[in-house]
Amino acid sequence: MPQINALSLTPAIKDWLANTRHPRILHVFDNACNMLNEQKEILSIVTSQVGDGPFNLVINDDVLLSEQISLESLVSVSPAELTIGDITIHTADAKLWNPRPNWEMLHTKMDDVLNRILSLRANDNERSNPFTDLEIAASQPALLATTSISNPLISNLSIAIANADIPLALTQTSKLAGLGIGLTPSGDDFIMGALYAAWIIHLQGTASLLAKEIANTAAPLTTSLSAAWLRSAGRGEAGILWHEFFDVLVRGESVELPITKLLSVGETSGADALTGFLGVMSAFKERIPGSVTNCAWVQFVTVGII
Repeated sequence: MPQINALSLTPAIKDWLANTRHPRILHVFDNACNMLNEQKEILSIVTSQVGDGPFNLVINDDVLLSEQISLESLVSVSPAELTIGDITIHTADAKLWNPRPNWEMLHTKMDDVLNRILSLRANDNERSNPFTDLEIAASQPALLATTSISNPLISNLSIAIANADIPLALTQTSKLAGLGIGLTPSGDDFIMGALYAAWIIHLQGTASLLAKEIANTAAPLTTSLSAAWLRSAGRGEAGILWHEFFDVLVRGESVELPITKLLSVGETSGADALTGFLGVMSAFKERIPGSVTNCAWVQFVTVGII
């Protein structure tokens, strides 16, 4: 029986292990296995190639999970150990990872972050502009799942979040949540990215209320995995790739690599989440209701959207 030492986990995963008795396996991939407990909370066993996330239990890359685990595998859980089929994962020595970016610091540097983001596309000094990939994808419906989502729906949610208009935000969220296909539909990915922007542009009390209300509205309308991502965003939690993106924004370093990594997530999940993030940042910069569709960022990310 393979014995594996976990590399890292989050406080939420420590609680999951302590409070779960009868989980079930939802999905198994080469580098990830998602499980659901009695409280409908997700735990994702992932390799270090995937990395840290709000509900990730990270193990070494030398395990091909799809060869070791099936949907029918028996699961046994204890606070310091997780056994799935023939694999036992020991968690006692795993590093505790904090999934919350430093939103307070990002908010204090909001003007610098906004200017940095909104100047990227036009910056001729960038050696390579990874946003070009997002622009190309947005112009080809086959490459970007959000082409099935209406332009006004996306724009209205961006404006509502930028203005902290909770009633409008919840109305648009209820229409957008669950739209698209896959384990994390495009509408949900857009909402998640938009929530990350909300944590930067608003004071923490406002951001917390806004993000929680939106996440609670969206989560019941979508898949279990997508709901977990939305609820984590509602708590101000994000995956490691977003942490890396925010870190380089604050330091004023090149964003080429972090954005390229984000764009590579899923078929369109990374691009959809970036669309949501950039849409809200642009709408906030404009600060004029109804004008967001005139912003260059939202124009290019929504090209071709019906």
